[in-house]
Amino acid sequence: MRFSTLVKGATAALAVMAGTAAMADYPEKPVNFIVPWPPGDLEDVLTRMIAEDFQAEYGVPAAVVNKPGGGGGPFPGAIEVANAPADGYTIGSFVPAVALIGHEIGIPELAPEKFDPIGIFLTYPFVIATGKNAPYSSMAELAEYAKSNDVALGHFGDVLTPTQVTKAFAKNAGFEWGSDAAFDALDCNTLASGDADVINTTLQLILPCLDNVNVLVAVTDTRISLVPDTPTIGEVDASLNIALWNGLFVTKDTPQDIRDKIEAVAMKTMMSERAQNVAAQTGALVYWQDAAESAARIETDKGIVARIGEILGQ
Repeated sequence: MRFSTLVKGATAALAVMAGTAAMADYPEKPVNFIVPWPPGDLEDVLTRMIAEDFQAEYGVPAAVVNKPGGGGGPFPGAIEVANAPADGYTIGSFVPAVALIGHEIGIPELAPEKFDPIGIFLTYPFVIATGKNAPYSSMAELAEYAKSNDVALGHFGDVLTPTQVTKAFAKNAGFEWGSDAAFDALDCNTLASGDADVINTTLQLILPCLDNVNVLVAVTDTRISLVPDTPTIGEVDASLNIALWNGLFVTKDTPQDIRDKIEAVAMKTMMSERAQNVAAQTGALVYWQDAAESAARIETDKGIVARIGEILGQ
């Protein structure tokens, strides 16, 4: 009995040691960062930097895999992350919709909530802008003008948070957009051609014509450095204080030591000169918000998204 007990104890100890060694070896094979958008936008550029630094730090291949279709569901990239083992080899680079509503819109693979944030690293520099010759130069002036005149809004799609915010602002300010339409591109030409009177776009797309544009508000929760005098949406309407961000996510059973290794690289990347150059050149906010802060932000955003839905009667 005594010998048997000793054998069992030794076996258990070896199993624990083996498990610890296996986790300590992470990563020991290729790691994929899943971006549910086409290549080229800010989240893709910055996630590629993280992947490059991850590969350099840990000596294993690390790549970005683009899975377009991430805006309003069915989130094919998120489903791939949700279905992967919780071992840190498949990491999601997601916008808020995945974490906020992915589990609530009838996608079985994403329910119940599947993901925890490693951290948030990007706020997109979304703005509401109009031409320099428009008869309004602030959101308050726009609201007054639009109460008795048709104003056409251009945006990237109804499901995006900045579009929802733009439409909710109109409701709160007591006016209706004369018309609205989704565009593939929203840049200097959109305003110059008169295709839309007001556009909800990202600052980098209108930088070439910034002298000919009035940026009415930043749909961010911090002012944009390239247009420091432009108020945030929260300054204009406190009930809409929300931004479109991007962060790294893993499934809930992923061990903490693996999360820590991913975060260590991502945080260092975001503080690097090349990542901060992206911010300087585009107006994007590039930073690192840790897991606890990110989780709290997500909970706050859930409340704001629900409030926006009520404002819009959704």
